[in-house]
Amino acid sequence: MRVTQSKSVVSQVEEILHGRIRDDTYPPGSRIPSESELSEEFGVSRATVRTVLAKLAATGLILRRQGDGTYVNSKIRETSANFGNLWDFVNLIESNGYKSSIKALSVGLRTATEQEMTALSIGPEEKMLSMARLFYADAQPVILANNAIPASYLCEEVDRIDGHLPIREILRRYCRQEIAFAITDIRSALASDEIKTIMGAGLGETVLELQLAFYSKDNLPLALGVNYFNDAILRLCLVQAWS
Repeated sequence: MRVTQSKSVVSQVEEILHGRIRDDTYPPGSRIPSESELSEEFGVSRATVRTVLAKLAATGLILRRQGDGTYVNSKIRETSANFGNLWDFVNLIESNGYKSSIKALSVGLRTATEQEMTALSIGPEEKMLSMARLFYADAQPVILANNAIPASYLCEEVDRIDGHLPIREILRRYCRQEIAFAITDIRSALASDEIKTIMGAGLGETVLELQLAFYSKDNLPLALGVNYFNDAILRLCLVQAWS
């Protein structure tokens, strides 16, 4: 697979290698091709490959062993936060051993809230695409996700938006925007009667509340999410690399 000129070469190579680690083309503990082999395969310089591998190593996805090669971290399966899984709920659910599915509860336009105006740097008259979705682990509801995206980003009519898609794909398909990073605020919150009704009687008195602000690579705020997470079912583990 050779890269194209549609986006930066480093971003393309990083995306490909991420995908190969995610889908087990390069399984945990396996040795990945050398810099020269990847350089030849993708038609890029070794400096480009070296930059990508340094980024993957910084996140803990790969381990570089002097004189031996580069290996996929064998601990990947034990974590739920690799590849941005802290906010990629489909991957998070599936990495916990469940089949994921999404039920769209509502998709429509409304006026921005004060919280959204502050987080997304928008004005009081800005319209928002508001989506409420319920994520399932097998047949059990585990995450109630509420996302808001400025309507000015939309490239499609609201009634054409498929609310069953993950937030990354919604932004990509309907807004022509790519998530580069997210800032996450995690706290414990009381489960309201509404949340209990939606997520089921098995929910405890408290839930994890994940507030997520999504950004593009140019630091453009793309969306805000307020999500309620049943951590009695899903294991949430964050791995950080230390330099």
